[in-house]
Amino acid sequence: MSFCEHCIQGVRHKGEPEGQIETIGDVKCYVGTPTVDYPKDKVVLFLPDVFGIELINNKLLVDDFARNGFKVVAPDYLNGDAIPHEAMDSGNFNVGTWFANHGQDKTRPTLDRVIVALNEQGVTRFGATGYCFGGRYTFDLAFEGIIQCSVVAHPSLLKIPEDLEKYASISKAPLLINSCTVDKQFPLEAQAKADEILGGGKFTPGYKREYFEGCEHGFAVRGDFSNEKVKAGKEGAFKASVEFFLQHL
Repeated sequence: MSFCEHCIQGVRHKGEPEGQIETIGDVKCYVGTPTVDYPKDKVVLFLPDVFGIELINNKLLVDDFARNGFKVVAPDYLNGDAIPHEAMDSGNFNVGTWFANHGQDKTRPTLDRVIVALNEQGVTRFGATGYCFGGRYTFDLAFEGIIQCSVVAHPSLLKIPEDLEKYASISKAPLLINSCTVDKQFPLEAQAKADEILGGGKFTPGYKREYFEGCEHGFAVRGDFSNEKVKAGKEGAFKASVEFFLQHL
């Protein structure tokens, strides 16, 4: 498994983060907390792309979920070594070398420490929203019964059809996939296979796939807002994610 060029392309967004950096399970996390009352036993795990919790785009998404009433925790499961935003579209960053040092053996224990600590704080229900790199972890957490609701956008590092078949056979978590037109990591063929395996009521916990025409891999995080289709896709994927969590988490 490997990344595509779109995994490190995109646009850095502008805004003022509203969340806080907190240490949970000895792990640095960016946390979005609603300003209204919210269920203290529920948390949405925000599993970012290769740019991690330092990218303003990811922080703003966490904030937006919190504004919709969800407590959101984005762990630094990249262990302080996310790809710097300056590498976006630079064309000279060696993502292969980076990935070799960020396998599951190094990243998953960090994520697990956060989950254990949240359990100890009284959290009993988890949703996860995984973007690109984070989509792999969302699937794995669903396989293990750790999360109760799964949302992915342009997921990377999945084995098709094996991971879809495994999801159908052992996961109990409803699944939303936000997909797009140009995506080497989750291409149109994979999208059709997901519908074939999980759609049409076959996956009884709940399955939905949204498709955003004219968008590329990364659109839901790093999309160029000057492109109307991409802007609509980013906003549409977020809206679909919020509605899915409201329905299933």
